Amino acid sequence: MAAVFPTVREVLALDPVRHGAPRVVAGDAGLDRPVRWVHVAEVPDIATLLGGGELVLTTGIGLPGDDAGLRAFIGDLADVGVSGLVVELGRRYVSGVPRVMAAAAERRGLPLVELRRATPFVRITEAVHALIVDAQLTELRATEEIHQRFTDLSVEGADAAEVIRQAAELSGCPMVLENLSRQVLGYDPAGESAELLLDGWEQHSRRIRPAGRTAYDPDSGWLVTVVGARGQDWGRLLLRWPAGGEPPTRRGNGSEAAPGGGPPTRLTILIERAASTLALGRLIRRDAEGLERQIHRTLLTALLDHSRPVDEVALRARALGVVLERRHLVGVMVRHRADDPAGEGGPEAGPARLRDLSEAVGQALREAKLTALTSAVDDHSVGALLALPDPAAEDRALSAFAAALRRVRLDAGAVRAAAGAETSRAMSGADPSRAAGGAPGGLIVAAGSGVDSLREARRSLVEARQIVEAARRDRRDLPIFRLPHVGLAGLLHLLRDEPRLQTFVERELGALLEYDARHPRERLLDTLRAYLEQGRNKSAGAAAAHLSRPAFYERLARIARILDVDLDSVEASLSLHVALVALDAVRTP
Repeated sequence: MAAVFPTVREVLALDPVRHGAPRVVAGDAGLDRPVRWVHVAEVPDIATLLGGGELVLTTGIGLPGDDAGLRAFIGDLADVGVSGLVVELGRRYVSGVPRVMAAAAERRGLPLVELRRATPFVRITEAVHALIVDAQLTELRATEEIHQRFTDLSVEGADAAEVIRQAAELSGCPMVLENLSRQVLGYDPAGESAELLLDGWEQHSRRIRPAGRTAYDPDSGWLVTVVGARGQDWGRLLLRWPAGGEPPTRRGNGSEAAPGGGPPTRLTILIERAASTLALGRLIRRDAEGLERQIHRTLLTALLDHSRPVDEVALRARALGVVLERRHLVGVMVRHRADDPAGEGGPEAGPARLRDLSEAVGQALREAKLTALTSAVDDHSVGALLALPDPAAEDRALSAFAAALRRVRLDAGAVRAAAGAETSRAMSGADPSRAAGGAPGGLIVAAGSGVDSLREARRSLVEARQIVEAARRDRRDLPIFRLPHVGLAGLLHLLRDEPRLQTFVERELGALLEYDARHPRERLLDTLRAYLEQGRNKSAGAAAAHLSRPAFYERLARIARILDVDLDSVEASLSLHVALVALDAVRTP
């Protein structure tokens, strides 16, 4: 743990040493060597008893009297790796150490120091050893805090952002987590400029090439460790500690720089514990979304609910490889028409289907060679924010995406059929498109209006979400739904939070809704819907409602009495139909 040892320079600054009026006469380039221990010696062959890293104190009374002996003495100390030699003047040497000794020490780079005033060596050894012990205790306490902090994070199942934040807080240094493609998965600038930290990150990261699984690259000033478990590495965690950027003094976080400007051992322990916590968290969440998708979801959600500044979203997206500045942005939403998986049961069916849809959207974007933020944005929909080079590319990009998504879904359906999951449909001669989406047009793809500023991206995303919900009752199988396609339903969906629209719905349908609440088996609202959606054709309405004509006619008469309207009136029926569409919009989250 070399980082906890004081250097020769620090020892010379101690009060007991300063009392002796020290003067460096040779080897000042080696003053940053660590002092592992202090040893007092008055015999010439002391080197055989040393292990390296000692600061040797002597009065010189036992040193050789000839030049060759002094050169050999200095050579032996240098060979064993002592940190330095301190000679007290007055006993053997009065005015200074011999020139031959100084020349030999300079040649070997061994710090040679004169004490020009008598000083009790015991005070020096006590001061230095106390410094070493205190530093070791501080390092041990800091290491214990690191282990405890990351153990707690592992137990709590903390996400990657929290692990990185805690690591940056403990180290006081900027931290970056990247995947194997050098895209930033998370970062904490530790109070520094995030813009400067992440600018041109991929190119910068590829120049950071430390030797070893955990190692320091002095050329770039980054301490790096590989993140992964069970032989599957998936990223790197990096901590910035500029070589030579910190003097060997205590930093604000209580650690000390290692000799030569490298990071202290404490930080190596910290980055490895942080990496193991990240790897463990990924194993625990192996069936959940990947880190990249989590960040995509975080950024899309931030745009939708204004939870983060737009500039921060742009910065984090760029670090992930998605440039949103100076781009034409288009919000896209994809969902199934039905909320519940047809023919599937259990609490896992919905999340599994949403996960499959999210993967299909991601694959379609890759096949269409489109850049986008994409992830599930709620329990039913997958969103994407396309970043296009210019507005002229909008229609072409949306068409390419829709075509790619259809191919992905058809391929997925073919695979499932081959595996036997769709055997019954295959035997009945079902259309492959039904296997992919549950029915032709089982997927709805909606796009909002394109915008040219990230600050307006929310409008495009919200519009796409409104269109995809409004299009659920549109039976057309359009590749892309836009606002003009959803007509009245789209308009009412846009206005669903308007109190006057809600008042209109209650005025038109309130009595029928109250009746259905008291008589849930009759569901007269569905009867009214079937009648109006079939163009007031009673025979077609009865068939759509799966009722006999007399039963259907009797229900229509009851509805007319409850609402006090003439269902044969075009105007009254139109008003009720608009109210029904508005009710669907209001009920849609």
